[in-house]
Amino acid sequence: MNMKIIVPMAGRGSRLRPHSLTVPKPLIPIAGQPIVHRLVKDIVKVVKQPVDEIAFVLGDPAFFGDEVVASLEELAINLGAKASIYRQLEPLGTGHAIMCAKESLSGPAVIAYADTLIRADFDLDHEADSVIWVKQVDKPEAFGVVKLNDNNEIIELVEKPQKYVSDLAVIGIYYFKDVGVLKEELQHVLDNNIINGGEYQINDGIKGMMAKGKVFKTGQVDEWMDCGNKPVTIETNSRMLGFLKNDGTEQLIASSLKLHNSKIIEPCFIGENVTLKNASIGPNVSIGENCVIEDSTVKNSLIQTRSTIKNANLDNAMIGNYVTYDGNFTKISIGDYSILE
Repeated sequence: MNMKIIVPMAGRGSRLRPHSLTVPKPLIPIAGQPIVHRLVKDIVKVVKQPVDEIAFVLGDPAFFGDEVVASLEELAINLGAKASIYRQLEPLGTGHAIMCAKESLSGPAVIAYADTLIRADFDLDHEADSVIWVKQVDKPEAFGVVKLNDNNEIIELVEKPQKYVSDLAVIGIYYFKDVGVLKEELQHVLDNNIINGGEYQINDGIKGMMAKGKVFKTGQVDEWMDCGNKPVTIETNSRMLGFLKNDGTEQLIASSLKLHNSKIIEPCFIGENVTLKNASIGPNVSIGENCVIEDSTVKNSLIQTRSTIKNANLDNAMIGNYVTYDGNFTKISIGDYSILE
C-alpha cells in the first residue's frame, strides 16, 4: 500500500516575525527552497516507497491563501502524489491539527510538522506499529524525549525530563503503519476533552496506542535543523548549504547570474536573475531571484526575492522580499517587529 504524508502547518510562525508576517513560515526558503518543500522531499527519500497523497493542514485562508495552496499542490504533483488541503482555523494543538485531516487518516502514513529540516538515511521499520523519529541531543532536559525498554521499543514519552530518561529527542516526525489507529485514539482525546497545556496533543493519542500494546520504535536522523526563529534559521541555511555543496545534487548558483567585479565565497545559493556589482558574497549566503546587491559585503545571511541592497556590510542578516536597503542613508522606513543591530 502506498504511503501518505500528513503535514500540519497552520501556525503563524510568530517567533520568526517579521519574516512570517506575509509569508507562512514553512514557505520561507532555505538554500533556495521553501522549508516544507525540503522537508517533504527528504521524507520521500527516507521512506523509499511511493507516496500517493500529501495532506497539508493550513490555517486561515486569509493568510494561507491561493498562492500557498498552488505552491503545495505543485510540490505534491512533482513528487507523483495528489495534494489534499485541510484547514485548522483555531490553534487547538498538534492532535487537533492532525484530526483536521481525518478524511486522509488511513493506511501507512508519515506525519511531519513543518518547522524542521532533517538529514537522514535509515531503513523504516515497517514491522513496527509506529516509528518516532529522534535525534541524539546534548541537553535532553530541554526536549521531549523517548524512554526505551530492553528491546529498544518506546514505552513512554517524557516532556523536558528533570531526571535523565534518554538523550533521544522527539523531532516531530512520525510513521504509522496504520494511521487510522492514531485517528481512533485522537478521536477519544477530542471526545473526552483530554487537554495538556491548553491543547489537544498528538502525544495523548500515542499514549493511547501504547496502552493497547502497539509497538513503537525509533528512527534516528543524522541532522535535525530548526527554523523557529531568525538566528537558528540563518544557522540552518548555512548548514544546509554545506550539505548541498557536498552532495552536488542541486545547482546552487543560477546560470543567469550577472556578475560585475564581484566574488562569491562558497557555499552559496543564488537564484535566477540576480545582479552582483562590486560585491563580496559568502560564505553561507542564500539570495533569492531578481535581487540586486551593489557595493556590499554579505556573509552568513538569507535574502529572499526582489530586494535591492546597496552599501551594506551584512553578517547574520535575514532580509525579506521586495526590500530596498541602502546603508548610506539614514532616512529609513522599517515595519513592525523589525530588528536593526
